[in-house]
Amino acid sequence: MSNTVDRAGLSIDEKLATFLESQVLKPLGRDAEAFWNGFAKLLAEFSPRNKALLEKREELQAQIDAWHTERRGQPHDAGEYHDFLESIGYLVPEPGEFTIGTQNVDPEIATMAGPQLVVPILNARFLLNAANARWGSLYDAFYGTDALDAPPAKPGGYDKARGDAVIARGREFLDEAVPLAEGSWTDLSDPSQGIAIADESQYVGKTAKGRLFRNNGLHIEVVFDRDHPVGKDDKAGIADIVVEAALTTIADCEDSVAAVDAEDKLLAYTNWLGIIRGDLEESFEKGGRTMTRTLAGDKVYQDGAGKEHSLPGRSLMFVRNVGHLMTNPAILLPDGSEIPEGIMDAVFTSAISTLDVEGHGKYGNSKTGSIYIVKPKMHGPEECAFTNDLFDTVEDLLGIKRHTIKVGVMDEERRTSANLGACIHAVKDRIVFINTGFLDRTGDEIHTSMQAGPMLRKGAMKGSDWLQAYEARNVAIGLKHGLSGNAQIGKGMWAAPDLMGQMMVEKIGHLRAGANTAWVPSPTAATLHALHYHRENVFEIQKSLPEAPGLEALLTIPLARDTNWPEDELRDELDNNCQGLLGYVVRWVDAGVGCSKVPDINDVGLMEDRATLRISSQHVANWLLHGVVSEEMVMDSLTRMAAKVDAQNAGDPDYQPLIGNEDGPAFRAAKDLIFKGVKQPSGYTEPLLHRWRQVKKAV
Repeated sequence: MSNTVDRAGLSIDEKLATFLESQVLKPLGRDAEAFWNGFAKLLAEFSPRNKALLEKREELQAQIDAWHTERRGQPHDAGEYHDFLESIGYLVPEPGEFTIGTQNVDPEIATMAGPQLVVPILNARFLLNAANARWGSLYDAFYGTDALDAPPAKPGGYDKARGDAVIARGREFLDEAVPLAEGSWTDLSDPSQGIAIADESQYVGKTAKGRLFRNNGLHIEVVFDRDHPVGKDDKAGIADIVVEAALTTIADCEDSVAAVDAEDKLLAYTNWLGIIRGDLEESFEKGGRTMTRTLAGDKVYQDGAGKEHSLPGRSLMFVRNVGHLMTNPAILLPDGSEIPEGIMDAVFTSAISTLDVEGHGKYGNSKTGSIYIVKPKMHGPEECAFTNDLFDTVEDLLGIKRHTIKVGVMDEERRTSANLGACIHAVKDRIVFINTGFLDRTGDEIHTSMQAGPMLRKGAMKGSDWLQAYEARNVAIGLKHGLSGNAQIGKGMWAAPDLMGQMMVEKIGHLRAGANTAWVPSPTAATLHALHYHRENVFEIQKSLPEAPGLEALLTIPLARDTNWPEDELRDELDNNCQGLLGYVVRWVDAGVGCSKVPDINDVGLMEDRATLRISSQHVANWLLHGVVSEEMVMDSLTRMAAKVDAQNAGDPDYQPLIGNEDGPAFRAAKDLIFKGVKQPSGYTEPLLHRWRQVKKAV
């Protein structure tokens, strides 16, 4: 690492040190020398603990591998398996009755239900779009997607027929969410005479050009504007229906970004600082014009008595730190080793967020003085307790009140799912979020039971017993310990941003399962998904949900009973995995893009991040280990799918083909992820991706 400075025995990238000292510590009035001394002391305590936790993971995995290897070919004994997991400390005793004690939680998290966005923190434009997705045009969302059951818009300007269908669907929504005292919104013709609604308590006030209503805790603005191209021809002068959409957004330092060194981490922290200060902006070319995007201001309105109020114009922002596994060369410890990246994230993102706590932002993020950090990929309650202790120490380092830093726990590792109550208990006074993640959770399911035998086909996993138990337990255990009304219980991502019609049919299931938030891939998807929260009152649904299923179903291993699949089915499964793997890896390694819309094998664009890569690589590695497929079959698939991925990227002038560059970092990374997959820690893809990305950057 070049251009470093020494701070309290730490070797720190000079630009990173200057950034923190000048743009964070100085405005906070913190003494830089005292900070670095405290940081060094923190690292001396927590780096060895972090290392020990990772060693514990490997010890447990080795014991599980040996247990399965000894019993391979024998019928699975669920009781014996449960007792074994208890004996090695993989399963821990359930905590007694308790309720979380988290205080000072913003209503967007505690008492409101709505969509949640996750956005790569390295892309300022996407980050701004997501932060501004608190409000979305329903007319635009319907006009531009297949969520509207009508013929697609004709090219060449505004299609009036489609526009009329959009308006009709908008009126239908208003009739459902804010019914009039008499008749339909379709019949409304003169709003100046007043709008009599069936439930007057839904009326909130007047905006500059509209009326503001509320349903199930979410706001709806009906915009009246006769000067607008739509409003001028509308019977009532309605130009748009704007709905409150992404209540919360997670700025992601983890699975959706490719951050491997000080340069990348500095960009992440700089963008987070821009969000917290409220001055982030990004200029870009669109339609031959330069456009500049900034954060949206608040929405101002007058209540019935003429008193002025405002509603937030932006999502409430979380930041997702990385997990415990990776290190980063941005800072070297006194012994020359790299800093644990999760510890660096905890300190740096919290320091930046303290500017918000102490009132240095243009808009303010948390109205309750809280810092919201999502912590992914923790394995069991011991690792959650480590995070709790770390956040205690970060608060002391920064001189902020205890439990200012709140935590979101991603339930995406098997040891966390099986011990979820104990995990929540470990962070019970700062937890604000639990969330399921099918892809990472499936990747860990495969890796944990790698030696037990060949797994089901990837698509069949969605119908497996463990997955149904996992999703139900997450909600039920969260409710049991008091998360309803105090924290978010979330569900995972809708991965197909172009299939909004299908999303509107399926994703309402997350609400009916008791989740008061769920992930969506775009601001448009957030606008559409918001309609589900108008249709269903999640907090009422939560009151009548059953208790959590037992551990037996959760611990059912998704093994294939019959592996004599026809050759064409084996080839299809391999091709599906290899195409998705290559399509993602080539962007990660060659372009440093950690999340994007990647065409699948059927050319359907899917939002992919490292979680999708983890399940694909582990699945092929499992089949290879157990002889379901051969190395030759895998290489044949990789070669054919590389050609397909090249064809899918043919329109990108910066794209470097995989075919002809089989010795390049991208193709070699893809091979390593499969052929070295069994040995990767917890099946994670980060170590290999980071290695090959650093090779590419060095070139």
